[in-house]
Amino acid sequence: MKLFKIYTDKDPVLHMKAGEVTLPLDKDTKKTIVSMVEYLKKSQDDKYAKKHGIRSGVGLAAPQIGISKRFYAIYFDDTDGTHYEYGLVNPKIVSSSVKKGYLTSGEGCLSVPVDVKGYVYRYFKVTIEAYDALTEKEVTLKLSGYPAMVFQHEYDHLDGILYYERIDKKDPFYTDPEAVPIE
Repeated sequence: MKLFKIYTDKDPVLHMKAGEVTLPLDKDTKKTIVSMVEYLKKSQDDKYAKKHGIRSGVGLAAPQIGISKRFYAIYFDDTDGTHYEYGLVNPKIVSSSVKKGYLTSGEGCLSVPVDVKGYVYRYFKVTIEAYDALTEKEVTLKLSGYPAMVFQHEYDHLDGILYYERIDKKDPFYTDPEAVPIE
């Protein structure tokens, strides 16, 4: 398995809008995406992560490994048992709810070495269309709650946005009464 160098929020690549990926995928890009999913899978194995000095993650975007292209990997199980394992290329958010949601524990990021505390408000529901490099098919994903938050976090990386830029600077723990708190 490839151990990627994770670029931090100090690196310019994390603040740039990433470029579209040409389809069909070339072999190197496909291999990179598959390796990114494997990286996430291994990062969630506490013993492996500790041995290799990597942080646990559920998503990894191309800019985080120094590639300014529009793709990201996802790997996690939701609390309802749904398994998410994707290598999304050129994702587009095609619809979103008016209602917002936020993680009560706040968000974290492999590219942000020091956790920045505060609530990040995102759409509670989104529909994303993309090419999935793992299944080699176009997919339409209807997501809500925690999965919607994860996919939007990674999507932000493709536009050069880091989660802490979405935290209210004056009142980081402002609670929007209309938003859905996600445990």
